[in-house]
Amino acid sequence: MALTATLENTGTTLVTAPARPLNWRDRLTGSTGLSFAIAALAVMAVVSMFVGVTDVALSDVLRGDSAAWELLQVSRIPRTAAVMLAGAAMAVAGLIMQLMVRNKFVEPSTVGTIESATLGVLVVTLAFPAAALMAKMGVAALFALGGTVLFIAITRTIPVRSTFLIPLVGLMLGGVISALTTFVAYRVDLLQTLNTWMIGDFSGVLAGRYELLWVVALLVAVAFVAADRFTVAGMGADFTTNLGLSYRKTMVLGMSLVAMIAAVVVVTVGALPFLGLIVPNLVSLLVGDNARKAVPWTAVIGVGLILVCDIIGRTIIYPYEVPVGIVVSVLGAAVFLGMLIRLFRKNRA
Repeated sequence: MALTATLENTGTTLVTAPARPLNWRDRLTGSTGLSFAIAALAVMAVVSMFVGVTDVALSDVLRGDSAAWELLQVSRIPRTAAVMLAGAAMAVAGLIMQLMVRNKFVEPSTVGTIESATLGVLVVTLAFPAAALMAKMGVAALFALGGTVLFIAITRTIPVRSTFLIPLVGLMLGGVISALTTFVAYRVDLLQTLNTWMIGDFSGVLAGRYELLWVVALLVAVAFVAADRFTVAGMGADFTTNLGLSYRKTMVLGMSLVAMIAAVVVVTVGALPFLGLIVPNLVSLLVGDNARKAVPWTAVIGVGLILVCDIIGRTIIYPYEVPVGIVVSVLGAAVFLGMLIRLFRKNRA
């Protein structure tokens, strides 16, 4: 049925187009679909808490076994919480990065942000070995912000903003920063320590050693509140200014969020490469580029993907464990190459 509306003071009646019926995608990505996705995540989180070298039976927990409850409280619950927080934050950071750069092939690990944060942690470790975790996070965030700004400055000097060229520039920049970090770590005999920051691993997460990750929950909330601004900024400086928003302030906010998320995750559990590349592209296929709608789905799918990768890492060579960063890297690299090949073929067609 067509909708009608009468303009006040003129008596003019407007007839609008009939309401478009909801298709399967609208129903899937609506509030009901999101509720089901969150419920599925809750089930996966419970499963994750009962996967590990030490057997913990649900029956032991239900009857109040003290050893089972202690293991859950000290190790399994903190680990699962860390996985979920890091997964959601890195996925949302990738979404923000893609909106700012207007390129679907970028994320913190393909533009030098993660590598810059790692360099920052190394520098503060060398300069102030006894520095508190918050101090290391702050320095890492400054270095991550600097690396992100450097990447954006470089891309603006490129005469042709090719979809292929932008991520390649980011990968080269990240490679240079990573090589410098590795060289310094080698000279001061900190290569083994460096690996803990470069490869995401949740095996060492215990109660009292992951709580800094709750900061990223606040950062994701800020990203959701500012989602509309990021959507507008993704349409360009002129469009943003015409709508009365400050393009510069929005970019600074976005870069700051990405830098702080990268810093917290690197300092606490290590790098999780390509997570911010895979998830936003999957979400874009479902809900489009509206950040207001995309942020919740990006967080949910990011949590689900990292939970699956963590469970695979814990079971694939049981009783040993493969760091989740390696599992995500293998999956992400395959998806990244697939996306590049698909775009190349599309451009040639």
